[in-house]
Amino acid sequence: MATSDGFPASFYGEPGVLGMLSNGISAFLVLLQNFNAAHTGNAAQGVENILAVHLILIGGICQLVAGLLSFRKYDHLSGTAFIGYAALWGSFGATRIYFGASENQTTNQTSNLSLPTDLMTNMSLNASAQTPGGYFFLSIKESAIAGLIPYIFLSFLLAFCSATVNYIMPFVFGAITATLIFEAVGIVASSWALIVSGVLELLILIFAIYGSSALLLKGLTQRLALKGFGTPLFNVLLLGTGNSASAQSIGQEKKKNTKYAEPMALGFFCDSVAPFIFAFYSFGYMKSFGLGAAWVSIISFAQLFSSYYAYLRQDCYHTTKFGFHATYWLIKAWDEFVASALIVNKSAIASSREAMVGNWFFVVAGLVLCVGSLNMDVLELIHNMLFVLVTVSTIPQIPLEGYYIFFGVACSLFTVTSIYGTFARLINTIAEKLLIPVGKQPVSTIDLKKALKWGKSKQEGREMVGHSDQASDALFYILNGVAALSALHSHVSSMNPTLLHLSIPWVLISGAIIQAYVSRLQVTGGSRFGSVISSIYVGVWATWTWFRFANLLQLSTGAAYAFTAGAIALLVINAFVMLTAYRNLVLLFLTTVMEVALVCFLLSTLHRLPYQLEAMLALVAIICIYGALASMVSCIFSERLIPMGPPLIKDRPAEKPICICISSVEQLVAAKPPFSPLLWEFMRNVYPGGISCIVKKGDWLFKLVGPAYDRVGTKDSIMIRVPDHTVTGHLCNITGPLAITSANPSGESDSTHHSMVIRLGHKIQGVLCDGDSNEVVASTVVNCLKIDETITIVREGCVPAVKIHQIFDRVKS
Repeated sequence: MATSDGFPASFYGEPGVLGMLSNGISAFLVLLQNFNAAHTGNAAQGVENILAVHLILIGGICQLVAGLLSFRKYDHLSGTAFIGYAALWGSFGATRIYFGASENQTTNQTSNLSLPTDLMTNMSLNASAQTPGGYFFLSIKESAIAGLIPYIFLSFLLAFCSATVNYIMPFVFGAITATLIFEAVGIVASSWALIVSGVLELLILIFAIYGSSALLLKGLTQRLALKGFGTPLFNVLLLGTGNSASAQSIGQEKKKNTKYAEPMALGFFCDSVAPFIFAFYSFGYMKSFGLGAAWVSIISFAQLFSSYYAYLRQDCYHTTKFGFHATYWLIKAWDEFVASALIVNKSAIASSREAMVGNWFFVVAGLVLCVGSLNMDVLELIHNMLFVLVTVSTIPQIPLEGYYIFFGVACSLFTVTSIYGTFARLINTIAEKLLIPVGKQPVSTIDLKKALKWGKSKQEGREMVGHSDQASDALFYILNGVAALSALHSHVSSMNPTLLHLSIPWVLISGAIIQAYVSRLQVTGGSRFGSVISSIYVGVWATWTWFRFANLLQLSTGAAYAFTAGAIALLVINAFVMLTAYRNLVLLFLTTVMEVALVCFLLSTLHRLPYQLEAMLALVAIICIYGALASMVSCIFSERLIPMGPPLIKDRPAEKPICICISSVEQLVAAKPPFSPLLWEFMRNVYPGGISCIVKKGDWLFKLVGPAYDRVGTKDSIMIRVPDHTVTGHLCNITGPLAITSANPSGESDSTHHSMVIRLGHKIQGVLCDGDSNEVVASTVVNCLKIDETITIVREGCVPAVKIHQIFDRVKS
């Protein structure tokens, strides 16, 4: 039966069959297009565009499914490769559609019926400039080349790494590498490159069919009926010797949930493609970022999957890092798309960007990640420092003369580091030891904790860690901070349409689109209200964005009042959100300041906003930076080092009594309590099971719990539980009676499975699981203090009250 945290790896079939078949069929679709183009001399259009759609569906979506299943099957290489190739084929399919659309657009404008493949060039600038949307089709050829080149390098690395696993996948990935080279050549050269590419794609299809057949037969017969799997071309251990200097990093990784494959290589993979495309654009090889935005968007969504599987592994650092990077690449992609493809007045872009300050939050958040990586290895620290350089290079206040050169150089350095990181993470993960050097831990864990420690004592810090320390908390704060700082100049945008255009992606992507992903993560986070706060803020920032877009459309005053009603509704909802922000003071401050920001939004819809009040958005960003740093540090070190304030509702009130758990009634008999015969008989009929009995305290209890007498129960009574659970009963036989509490924060739903116990965070040292519980609610509590007269049901739980009364009547009679 499936559990909330997924199936064991052995429960999944072999996803490599789907992955390799998707690669083969995708190559076959491109082969048909290439041979047709080489034969007829016409670009892809009509039915060829339909083949491109199938390329996206099969090569993109089907292979994505194979990659996700590979991660759940603990297959690091296949998970990285299939999701990476899913992004490749999806992007390549979009490119084919772009080519066809641009050819049709050019044909309509120039009255040319067809164009040869070797002349698949951009529309003329003059024709494009007639309408804002005309810029959309500029630089398609250059954009496709910029996207293919990083995939060529990464595909070569995948082919090399797969040679350490078997000798079928290297031929598939190697053929893909060669195909991408000739596809890139075919875009700028004559049709001969397309023919060579078509031949290579035929080889991909043949290798993929053989490989998938071998895997399928292996799954059906449980043996290697066809050769190719199980024997690598060379042993990965021959690459070098393990680097024991970085053993600390391995120790940190072992603390995490290892049910899922490591997603770090996939995250580095995605960080190689996006910056390379931006570098191409920044150096002037692309005049428009229309197709580039599609390539970057697809690879950024693939990076969200690396963040998601880091979350499943309880790795808050990589959850935050990859989600943060995906957000940045998406925002920059659509920012450049708007600037290059939609805005006709190019001279207004530079002056409009000077009023934007959202990128400053990315710089500070990048520094926060640098702090987190001090506990990892040198490669992580260098990678984060270069990402800070990338964010600094896109500060909008940098003069335009050096803006793009600076950005291009920073992206180039970041790309090189990311490619190396992809190779190092893959090889080290496959070998399960450090073969490719990644450097030592920059700062020891003890020294770093001392440097980050705010407060008086170590014990106090630990007591402040609660169930709210989720892996997604830091990303939640970062996204709201980016959205708040990006929305700061809405009053200027009403007079400056260009600024209005440019600021929409910043608020929409960070505040609504990616935060919806965080909301999904927080559904299973274990907090009392789950994803309520993040889900509400998705609506807040989405509404804020659409109000700006409505200003672009110049709606009537009456239509604008519809946003006034929405702002009032958001004000009321956020007031209730403030009541739920009990977890810590930082969250309470954030929701309170957001209430003031929503008042600003309300006044904006009425055109009565005092501009000074928008400083509240800057205060939101400051609170979010602090919250992101504190949350990530606490999650990494399993201890509250940076204070976030005490929870407004304590997990378990001191006055709430604690019960004891025993293995059987006989263990209770040994203490010789002065119970009436009726009580003894009643307990023998209800124990073991989902019933807890409240009985009178006495000196007999000292024999069971010793000095803990005053710490359990109330002054006069104690609740006793004999669970119908083999492991717990055996444990009580060994240790004696156990003082227990319910495994849930006070006031929240009862825990009935070990995955629900995990929400207690670092307050527990471990979880002992004996499979699924057949009890979906808590035990039924029976007051037996006056059992000779009657019993009282204090709490009805897994055993119905009617059944308990039936047992009592039968025993009493």
